[in-house]
Amino acid sequence: MRVHIGLIVCLLICIPAFIFEVSRAIGGNTLSWAYVFEWPILATFGVYMWWRLLHGDQPSQRKSSPDSAMNADDADRLKAWNAYLKELHADGGNTPD
Repeated sequence: MRVHIGLIVCLLICIPAFIFEVSRAIGGNTLSWAYVFEWPILATFGVYMWWRLLHGDQPSQRKSSPDSAMNADDADRLKAWNAYLKELHADGGNTPD
């Protein structure tokens, strides 16, 4: 719920600030033209962060687990690697020099 409130506060600040800066820029204040572009960028960033906080870092296209996406060749390599590690552990971790 706090994430939604944060977005609302962000937009309630950015939208009036944008309108205010547009009126100042049209009135002749040339510095306000920079703020005319800054406030929508800040609002867009707020929406982006809101979206990321709701949906996390997971890509939307890949919902399967890593094991189900593994092909047979990768599975064979993984088994060989695990067998090597098991053998290495059985030898006490000593590697030939």
